[in-house]
Amino acid sequence: MNDFVLPPPPIVAAPVAGGGRFPIRRIFCVGQNYAAHSREMGGDPAREPPFFFSKPADTLVTGGADAPYPSATQNLHHEIELVVAIAAGGVNIAASDAEKHVFGYAAGLDLTRRDLQAQARENRRPWDMSKAFDFSAPLGLIHPAVKIGHPKAGRIALKVNGDLRQNGDLSDLIWSVTEVIAALSRYVALAPGDLIFTGTPAGVGPLARGDVLEGEIERVGTVTTKIV
Repeated sequence: MNDFVLPPPPIVAAPVAGGGRFPIRRIFCVGQNYAAHSREMGGDPAREPPFFFSKPADTLVTGGADAPYPSATQNLHHEIELVVAIAAGGVNIAASDAEKHVFGYAAGLDLTRRDLQAQARENRRPWDMSKAFDFSAPLGLIHPAVKIGHPKAGRIALKVNGDLRQNGDLSDLIWSVTEVIAALSRYVALAPGDLIFTGTPAGVGPLARGDVLEGEIERVGTVTTKIV
């Protein structure tokens, strides 16, 4: 018998290249995982270990759908990222075993209320409202690792209205994908359906209503959205 006092929310899922849908459990993100971006944000990549924040699963935007410009900000920023889809969970995963836990990879966007993030930093408060707002996680098709392998190098770039804004290489990650999985699994028990946004290269910048974003990661795929 159904004893829910309210209808349960729908399962959030992302489309997979070749067919099927990947159910989303949680979304984790790595902060400042490219040296140049860490420096442009005032960090010191030589000293900072990986740190993490989260987005709700239902912040996902798929299929190239529009992303509304969020309330409570005057400075919405773009961040193009390699996203890892977890197929097998675990705790204290060794970096050498991490690829066995990966289903596949996608291109994603970590949209950020930069002004709210700056205020949170200044007041030593959580980042949640700067990162975890509705429609803040556009995602392209997830490409299974059995088809594309485990990319460790390749161009990662973002155009806004056709103009190149971000242009980096996956080989520039401070902490590799396997190291990120190992580090995160020491804090939480990873589970099937988890996504990990692995950080963005330099060149983040402001967005306005009407902007069209086109992200691409070599060997991985694309992500597109329009800010409305």
